[in-house]
Amino acid sequence: MIIVTAVLSFETEADRDAAVAATAQVQKATRDEEPGCLAYCFAADPSEPNHIQVYELWTDPESLAAHFDHPNYAAMVEILHSCSGYLASDNRLYLADDRGPVYGDGGKFRFDAVSDHKLGE
Repeated sequence: MIIVTAVLSFETEADRDAAVAATAQVQKATRDEEPGCLAYCFAADPSEPNHIQVYELWTDPESLAAHFDHPNYAAMVEILHSCSGYLASDNRLYLADDRGPVYGDGGKFRFDAVSDHKLGE
């Protein structure tokens, strides 16, 4: 499983909100049309009024690589770069395995699911 995260920065909250709205169709198209895309969400950060939080979840490297050659990706880049107040993005890529549900019996955090890994690695 591949996780892509990003923080997109804008000059104002209004600029950020306009960018979220402008990218909605491309977000949906990416999820609906691109094999291997499990999640693709650009959401307004409720704590940082000038930021969009990006969350992408891909099944495999081939699907993610194909995304960067897909017309949806080109459309997203074009939209973002044409948005008023767009400043920058900080992007991160993670490789992860599915450890199952976060909560186990009694609604308790499943520490056992991550205890063989040092947190933060």
